[in-house]
Amino acid sequence: MTYEDIISLLGYAGGHEQVVRITTTDQTEVVGIPMSVDTHVTAHEVYLRPAGSDDTEIAVSLGAIEAVELVPR
Repeated sequence: MTYEDIISLLGYAGGHEQVVRITTTDQTEVVGIPMSVDTHVTAHEVYLRPAGSDDTEIAVSLGAIEAVELVPR
């Protein structure tokens, strides 16, 4: 998956409050709703809210993402 595809899908999912499954380069899976995507060189992260947990955010480095997919509801 290209960097542009990853950013596009994360942006779409965040704008529509869709759950995504992110697979990292070390094959770790993270599931949640993208709250923000920061492509600036000083951050370069996506912030996810795990489904069902409104007070938790997980940051994942964009450089560590291998694939993103929408999770069917």
